Amino acid sequence: MIIPQTIRNSAAWLFGWLRGRTGAVCAVTLLSLLWFVADWCMDTTFRALSDWMLYAVNISAALLLMAPYMLSRRVWLQILVLVLADGVLIANLMYNRTYLTAIPAASYALASNMADFTASITDSLRWQDLGFALILIGGSVWMYRTRMRPVTRPVLRWLSLTALFIIVSAGGILCRGGFYTAYDRLIQDCYYYTCGTPTYTVAGSVVYNIMDENRATRLSPEARAEVMRWKAEHRRMQVLPPDSLAARRSLVLIFCESLESWPVGAKIEGRPVTPYLDSLVADSTTLYAPHVLTQVGPGHSIDAQLLYTCGLLPTVNGVYSMKYYDRDYPSLNKALKRDRGARSIMLTADKLFTWNQGQIARSFGYDSVLWRKDWKMDELILRKLSDGSFLRQAVDVLRRGSLWPEGEPGMMTVVTYTGHAPFKLNDELADPDFPVDRAGFPDRLRDYIRVTHYVDSQLRTLIEYLRGRSDYGDMLVVIVGDHEGLGRDRAKLRRSSAEAARLVSPGRYTPMIILNAPQSGRYEPVMGQVDVYTTLLDMLGLRDTPWRGMGQSILDPGKPRFAITSQTRELDGDTVGTSPAVLSHYRRALPLSETIIIHDLLP
Repeated sequence: MIIPQTIRNSAAWLFGWLRGRTGAVCAVTLLSLLWFVADWCMDTTFRALSDWMLYAVNISAALLLMAPYMLSRRVWLQILVLVLADGVLIANLMYNRTYLTAIPAASYALASNMADFTASITDSLRWQDLGFALILIGGSVWMYRTRMRPVTRPVLRWLSLTALFIIVSAGGILCRGGFYTAYDRLIQDCYYYTCGTPTYTVAGSVVYNIMDENRATRLSPEARAEVMRWKAEHRRMQVLPPDSLAARRSLVLIFCESLESWPVGAKIEGRPVTPYLDSLVADSTTLYAPHVLTQVGPGHSIDAQLLYTCGLLPTVNGVYSMKYYDRDYPSLNKALKRDRGARSIMLTADKLFTWNQGQIARSFGYDSVLWRKDWKMDELILRKLSDGSFLRQAVDVLRRGSLWPEGEPGMMTVVTYTGHAPFKLNDELADPDFPVDRAGFPDRLRDYIRVTHYVDSQLRTLIEYLRGRSDYGDMLVVIVGDHEGLGRDRAKLRRSSAEAARLVSPGRYTPMIILNAPQSGRYEPVMGQVDVYTTLLDMLGLRDTPWRGMGQSILDPGKPRFAITSQTRELDGDTVGTSPAVLSHYRRALPLSETIIIHDLLP
C-alpha cells in the first residue's frame, strides 16, 4: 500500500502545477500540435493515431514549447511561440499537399523561393487550417482570463514532468532500434510512409533529414556490393534495339508542367481538350505512350528531369537537387556530346535558384541555359511568364540561328510552367468557345482543363517551327508531362459527377509523345518515367553509352508491363506471369537508386 500511495502523491505533485493558467498554456500548446496531426492525417492516413508514440512525443514537444512561459510567466511570450510554431506547421501541411512529404531540412534555406510560388502556396491552403487560428485566438483568451494559482516550485515540477515524458519517448524509440531506424522503418512502409512527421513532429522529420544526409560516410562493403550486383543484373535484362533502327541525331525534350494523359483525346461536348496534341498523336510517325506512371518524389518537377534525362529514380528522403547537386550525373546530354559532339541547351522561364536548377543544369552537362532574365516579361500568368509568350520568344531566339544552328546535332530541353497549380488562366487568354464552363465541373477540374487546353494551343508555336527546320528529319521531338497534376484531389474530382469520372483517369499517368519516332505506334502498357531515358537512348542510336538507366526501353519486347511508384513503393500495371525474381529486382530499384546518388556510385 505504501508504494501505490507514493505513486499517487508523486503524480499529484507533478500534475498539481497544471491547475489554473499553467494548465491552460499547456492545453493550448498541446492542442495546436494535435491539430497539426489531425490536419496532416486528413490528407494522408489516420494510421499514425494508433501509435502511442505519437502522443508521448507530442506531449513532450508541447512541454518543451512551454519553456518561454515557464521561465518568464508571460502569456504574450507563449502566444508568440505559438504563432511561430503554427507558421512552421502550416507551411509543412501546404508542402505535403503538393509534394507528399514534410519540408526537407535543406529546403528551409529556400524561403526566398516562396515569392514566386504565392499562388501555388495559397492553393494549398484548406479550410481545416483555420483550426490553428481558432485555437490560437480562443486559447489566448483562455490563458489571459484564467488566474495564475500559487504553486510551490512550478519550474521544478515542469522540468520533472518534461523529463518523464522525454524518458518515456526515448525508451520507446530505443526499443524500436533508435530514432533513425524507427523513423526510417515508417517511411519505408507503403501504408505508413506519411506517418513519420505526425508521430515524431516536424522537428523529428528535420532531425531525420539531417541524420540521413550523413549516410554517405557509412556505406558498408555489403551495400556497395549489392548496388554492383543490381547494376549488372539490370544490364543483362536490357536488350539493345536492332542495328536497322533509323536512329535520330538530335533531341528536343519538352516538359509540360502537370500534364496528365487523360486530356489527350478527351472531348467535352464534342470539342477536344487538346486538339493540337491529338493531331500529333494521330500522325503516322508518332509513338504515343499514354500510361507513363509518375515516379517523382519530394522534388516533383526537378525529379522529373532526373528521371527523363538521367534514368535515375529520385531520392525519397529530401530533394537530390539540394543535397546532391554536385554529382557527375550520367545524362542524355553527355551521351550525345560524347557520341556526336552535340551541344545542349535548356530554355526555362523560371529562376535558376528554384530547386537549384542552375547547379543541376551544370551537373547534367548543359552547355547553356536561358532563364527568366533572358525573356521579356510581357504576358504574365500568376506572376510567371505565360507559355504563349515564352514559346514565341524561344522560337524568335532559335530563328536567329546561333543558339542551335540548323544541321548541327544538338539537344534542347524546354520547361513550361503555365500548367502549374493552381491552374489559373487569365480570362483574356482563355478560349471563349471551349465549353468547359458549361460542364458543371468543380472549380479545380474546370481550371485544370482550361489551362491544359491553353497550353496545348501554345505548343503549336514551337512544334511547327521545329517541323519547318531543314534538319527535322534527324530530330526526335519528345513531349512529356513532368508529373501528374491533380494530386490528392483526384478521387474527389472523379466522384463529383459521371462526366468527371469518365474524363479523369484513376491512375497518375503522364503522356509520352515522340514525334518523328524511328518506330511509331501506340504503347499501351504501364511504363515508368525512368523508362523514357532508356527508350530515348535507343531511338537516338546511343548503343555504347555506359549507363543505360534504371528502366527499360519500350522497344524491348521483353520489357515488364508495370512500373514502381516512388511514394507508395507499389507496382502499377500488369505483373501476371512475372517471376518473383524480376518483381524483387524492380522493388529494390528505388532504395538502390538513392544509395547510388547519395554515395556517388554513378558510372
